[in-house]
Amino acid sequence: MWVNVPFISDSEFLLIMSSTNLILDQFGLRLRQTLTAAMSNLPASRGGSYSEPGRPIKSTAQAYLGKAQLHQGKWSTALSNLDAVINSGQYALNSDYFANFRTDGENGSEHIFAIQFASDAGQSFQGNMGGTLNWPIGPMTGGMCCGFYQPTQDLANAFQTGADGLPLLDTWSTTDITNDYYVETADAFTPHTGPLDPRIDYTIGRRGIDFNGFGAFTGKENIRASFTDVSGPYANKKSMYTAGDDGNRGTGGWGQQRSGINFHIIRYADVLLMAAEAAIESGNLEKGRGYVNQVRERAKNSPRADSSPNYVIDTYNSAWSDASTARKAVRHERRIELGMEGKRLFDIRRWGNTVSTLNAFIANEGRTITPFSDRAFSVQSKHSALPIPLNAIDQSAGALSQNPGH
Repeated sequence: MWVNVPFISDSEFLLIMSSTNLILDQFGLRLRQTLTAAMSNLPASRGGSYSEPGRPIKSTAQAYLGKAQLHQGKWSTALSNLDAVINSGQYALNSDYFANFRTDGENGSEHIFAIQFASDAGQSFQGNMGGTLNWPIGPMTGGMCCGFYQPTQDLANAFQTGADGLPLLDTWSTTDITNDYYVETADAFTPHTGPLDPRIDYTIGRRGIDFNGFGAFTGKENIRASFTDVSGPYANKKSMYTAGDDGNRGTGGWGQQRSGINFHIIRYADVLLMAAEAAIESGNLEKGRGYVNQVRERAKNSPRADSSPNYVIDTYNSAWSDASTARKAVRHERRIELGMEGKRLFDIRRWGNTVSTLNAFIANEGRTITPFSDRAFSVQSKHSALPIPLNAIDQSAGALSQNPGH
């Protein structure tokens, strides 16, 4: 989040920060060294006294190493490590996309590393308290809290497809899928009828479409935002328990519910798409297309969240003609496969287009969420990183400097 930060190892953690242990230009090197050491010291698999599914293993560290190298533009070494994870035989895509976000699919074949949560009928101190804040706030699910972290219209638009079942890589942002903003729950509403990627309805709660087995989402009465707010009409589905998990949710301190659904830090589909990106940037477009198609094939064959929408999805059946097209395809695929999983900001920062992407988002969102345009400000380059806290700069004895523009 702060970008220009030091690497502080376990042995250095208790030391007062000074110029002797804040070596900013070695951050990437020391991170890679730490992950390489983890690969050498972690067991190759879980079992025996090391059987808990939440524990990292060698391939966990190797996936992280590949991710770190990807963020540092080390394409060939990133691809080598990500390929090793893919070829290890330890992982596979779940046949059902949404199994990744249900209790019955936890720690399955796609699980590489996740924060483990558990819940019961009591206070559920091991439940996901933070995730509670992201649930719908209305009567449908019994969760009653708190309506944060809503999907945007801009994200919903990204799930549009053409008649060929492929994403609208160049035009997805020029049209809006139908939403129920400014429509009361008691008023009639017809959901979008155009072609969509089916993953939209495992990611975004939208009016008239089944919401995690609780029935058709009823819209406004379950949305925290009023019609004068900027948050829009959608709800987050991935952090919300399903109707099948309803009996295994606990109660928090003020009556809100806590889910036992794990939170993915890195899953196999993420590794496939990172490997696709590294392959494309290394010049191997066909390998990248193959990895992207594995992800799309699973989405194509997964059970549908609802029978009524016009789902149209297919794989890329023709070779990509150039790196630019391939790059757009894999970047778009990351957005719709990993939507609402906390990857987007770090992706656009890695691609170097934070400012242009966020300014385009502001313009697009304002088309349908009209208060948005009045309250948003233009994104500048300084907004790509948070300001370094002044106390950290003071403690560093001059080794740290403030991020540009702050």
